[in-house]
Amino acid sequence: MKTTSLLKVRTYECDSYGHVNNAVYLNYLEFARMDYLNQIGFDYKGIVDAGFAIYVTRVDISYKSSAFFDDELLIDTEPVKLGAVSGTLRQKISKRDGTVCAEADVTWAFVTREGRPSRIPPQFFVDGLRPASAE
Repeated sequence: MKTTSLLKVRTYECDSYGHVNNAVYLNYLEFARMDYLNQIGFDYKGIVDAGFAIYVTRVDISYKSSAFFDDELLIDTEPVKLGAVSGTLRQKISKRDGTVCAEADVTWAFVTREGRPSRIPPQFFVDGLRPASAE
């Protein structure tokens, strides 16, 4: 399932050149990943309460075009790989006119409270977060 999140660039996210600082795009991606989990009905609070977490283990990002204060950005998020313990989400940040600002593949792992990799417990499976081996 692909979802789209919307946000507006704030002044403090821009650097001395007047455009969004590259590091800020990581925050935008995180915002959209959490929005993705909410939109697919994933119980993130439930996994934390059960002693688990989802850690980002790798971000492969390509910067394409600058965004500026007050730009409205659309962030598409979709799964491209889902396993029993980890997966990868593909994300694209674009302006309303379709100009792509950044593209990223974000790899994550399901972990225990101690940070050890763990299979996703079946009670947390939802469409969009269901390992192929669980089907």
